[in-house]
Amino acid sequence: MAVSSSSSGSANALACFHASLLAPQTRRTAVASASPRRDSVRMRASTAAPVELKKTVWVWTENRQVMKAAVERGWSTFLFGSKDLGEDWSSTARINPLFIDGPEIFDGENQKVAEISQVSSPRELELVQPDNVEVKNIVIDFRGGWQVIPAENIVAAFQGCRGTVLAVSTNSTEAQVFLEALEQGLDGVVLKVDEMDDIIKLKDYFDRRNEAKSQLPLTKATVSKVEVVGMGDRVCVDLCSMMRPGEGLLVGSYARGMFLVHSECLETNYIASRPFRVNAGPVHAYVTVPGGKTSYLSELRSGKEIIVVDQHGLWRTAIVGRVKIESRPLVLVEAKDNSGDDTYSIFLQNAETVALITDDTGSSGRTAIPVTSLTVGDEVLVRKQGGARHTGIEIQEFIVEK
Repeated sequence: MAVSSSSSGSANALACFHASLLAPQTRRTAVASASPRRDSVRMRASTAAPVELKKTVWVWTENRQVMKAAVERGWSTFLFGSKDLGEDWSSTARINPLFIDGPEIFDGENQKVAEISQVSSPRELELVQPDNVEVKNIVIDFRGGWQVIPAENIVAAFQGCRGTVLAVSTNSTEAQVFLEALEQGLDGVVLKVDEMDDIIKLKDYFDRRNEAKSQLPLTKATVSKVEVVGMGDRVCVDLCSMMRPGEGLLVGSYARGMFLVHSECLETNYIASRPFRVNAGPVHAYVTVPGGKTSYLSELRSGKEIIVVDQHGLWRTAIVGRVKIESRPLVLVEAKDNSGDDTYSIFLQNAETVALITDDTGSSGRTAIPVTSLTVGDEVLVRKQGGARHTGIEIQEFIVEK
């Protein structure tokens, strides 16, 4: 493998940390999912759980404040260009120092743990191949302006290999590009920055995408009222992602109880499947977005992130591609949790393609119940949470909603 040189004896430092990032499939495991038979709207959803994928991030910095920001977030392995600097920084924080020597990276026992390679042409990219790898970790510094396509080529070339491949990123946005290349992404990034803002943004990115540890608790609620109420302005949310049977958005008239509204991924005799769409409800309704927040449906815009949830509470983020607001006939649905203490409500368009998600553990095997077939006594899934909100953020205050 062609290895570039870097300035030895540099005062540069790398802050190394690991974070978990959920992805639909790992580099080592291809997950093939066959489309389930769509005989009716009442059907079972896939129970396959997402696979957890570990990502490695090294932060390259000369800024002590950036180092402190990493330590405060639990990241404690650092790489230094000089042992003097490593000892200096070790005096202010409990860290695990590693060291750069030219194009190579060593641990405290002088064992080589990584090599650094510059890639600025297709020929240099070809030299970075699994058969040429002699160390556990490979750090690639993409030069010449091209990043996405070379990163995708590396992901394809190294799939199934044990080596860890990282790319040098000069900001959190570039890091995200490398982490998502060909959906799986590289194994990690080297974040070469001197601003704490990039540390914060990348950590926030991992927090928002760390779906494996963020399963949302859902509970059953019993439908107590179904009433056609007249016309209203309802919102269709079209995503830049496909949804599977059993997935939808959390929507509700009250933030204290959000209904799981199914996507239009199911085919019928009268209309084609639209697996990117959720006919979510009227403009006033709340919808769950990342960060434990809610947004009004009327506030959604192209490019905004939203949370897609399945009937088991597993969630993932998706990007809003388009929002359509149109006047349509509405139906009011009210439901009570099984304790009988709280009542939740939601307005939905009165159409066969609009459905609420129910638990699939019962004998009926139903997953989605169309609002046109919904009756008193049916059980649907809701998410219970705090009701008081300020700009979508949950707060502690007295509130009455009815």
